[in-house]
Amino acid sequence: MILTYYLADGIYPSYPTFVKSIRLPQSEADKLFAKYQEGCRKDIERAFGVLQARFKIIREPARLWDIADLSIIMRSCIILHNMIVEDERDSYSQRWTDFEQFEESGSSAPQPYSTEVLPAFANHVRARSELRDQKVHHELQADLVKHIWTKFGMFQN
Repeated sequence: MILTYYLADGIYPSYPTFVKSIRLPQSEADKLFAKYQEGCRKDIERAFGVLQARFKIIREPARLWDIADLSIIMRSCIILHNMIVEDERDSYSQRWTDFEQFEESGSSAPQPYSTEVLPAFANHVRARSELRDQKVHHELQADLVKHIWTKFGMFQN
């Protein structure tokens, strides 16, 4: 089985699919891992927030969508976003209040959305109980710490 890994913070359980930072890292390797994990997680959250604000399709629930379709949607939104940024590059000096006009014009400005967990998804999660193995989570984290240290540890100091 191929697992997908998600960069997460401390509020998530210790499942193998969640790569969390190390709370109070002691060793240099643990500190380096925590630095890289937290930096990458924040970058991803920021980028995804920008895309959600711009494209409604990304804000909507997608749990039952085909993974290939989701991939195409995400790549398309990223490409469109980059094209928009490039086109608007010279107009960034405009006031930020100009963006409030989007809400009135019916474009892809942020709107309220539901985060309700669907019953079918809850059943799916219960059926995948092997993803809740804390021992596997800690083994994965140790392997990732070792990998990050091997790859980037020499650049410390």
